[in-house]
Amino acid sequence: MDQNQKLPKSLLYLMAFGAGLIVANNYYNQPLLGLIAKSFQVSESEVSNIPLFTQVGYAFGLLFLIPLGDKFNRKKLMLVDFLLIIVSLIIAATSSSLIILIIASFMIGFSSVIPQFFVPMAAQLANPNERGKAIGIVMSGLLIGILGSRFISGFVGEYFGWRAMYYIAAVAVSLYGILIYFKLPAITSEFKGTYKELMKSIWFYFKSDSTLRLASLRGALGFAGFSAFWTTLVFLLEDVFNYGSGVAGAFGALGICGALAANVMGKLSDRMNKNKVILIAIIIMIFAWLVFYFSTASIIGLVIGVILLDMGLQSLHITNQSIILSGSPEAGNRINTIYMVIYFIGGALGTITGAQIWEMFHWKGVAVLGMTYTVFILFFHVLYKKPINTQS
Repeated sequence: MDQNQKLPKSLLYLMAFGAGLIVANNYYNQPLLGLIAKSFQVSESEVSNIPLFTQVGYAFGLLFLIPLGDKFNRKKLMLVDFLLIIVSLIIAATSSSLIILIIASFMIGFSSVIPQFFVPMAAQLANPNERGKAIGIVMSGLLIGILGSRFISGFVGEYFGWRAMYYIAAVAVSLYGILIYFKLPAITSEFKGTYKELMKSIWFYFKSDSTLRLASLRGALGFAGFSAFWTTLVFLLEDVFNYGSGVAGAFGALGICGALAANVMGKLSDRMNKNKVILIAIIIMIFAWLVFYFSTASIIGLVIGVILLDMGLQSLHITNQSIILSGSPEAGNRINTIYMVIYFIGGALGTITGAQIWEMFHWKGVAVLGMTYTVFILFFHVLYKKPINTQS
């Protein structure tokens, strides 16, 4: 495909659909944690290693796989990666112990990075004045996949068992891989150096771009709170409300309202000062955590909080990516790698701290933890932000 050609809508929506389908593999486990804990007769703290190692695996995949998109044919890379995803999902479905499931979860996370090929691809191929919109559409698909995955896996887990979800996911990924083989065009990459030089250049971009560092820190802190919430929500619903994995997954469907805001925010980031968009997102997240704090025994409060938290985080995330991908298109995969690795390290931190705080202080403690992460976002944003044009 000519990289100066306008991004076709059919390709954009194919990438958006695939982003959601593939990234969902990382989140099917969250509503299933209670079922898995009972299956292997382990504690809530032990079973929280499943989402933790999935997120760590995703961070490793971002660091070591995604930069290759600036050097090799992305389509071929994706097709090889599809095989790894399918094998990992089947191992998870047939795992006979928690340790095997944790290892398989790491590999699922490591291989399910394909959506992060799509984001810089959309930014690279889109017209400059529609870059935010293109990123927003792909991210809307990705975020709907994240949130919808919880609804689907909660339902499947409750009625068919947690192993069934991994089998279903393996079939879905196989079918999409066939579609990608026939529909996705080959896009040439510009980097001609060695893999070692490619990886060294990641450090160069991180060291030289303070805007990238700040965006990565904002994203990591936001995702830390988000992960703490989703890791512990299932425990709150089971312990306080006596609800199963189906209800926990249904909260993911509510969060789709927030994911749809990603498309709107992508358009806004093309027209509105991006620092203002980020400030609005932070305020929404702070309000969400306040609502959660007073919703230990209120389903309505939890529903409102989920919608607000998703809206705030996705608005922050889209605007961050629009900022960092506005320059150096030849290094889009490496720049996105830096941002997303730090982002998912934040997610892993949130999973660890969320599980620990839940054990010690339960839900109010988790709400205070999420609020703390969000206040830090506000602090660093106000302290280190730089003027950003609406078209940058």
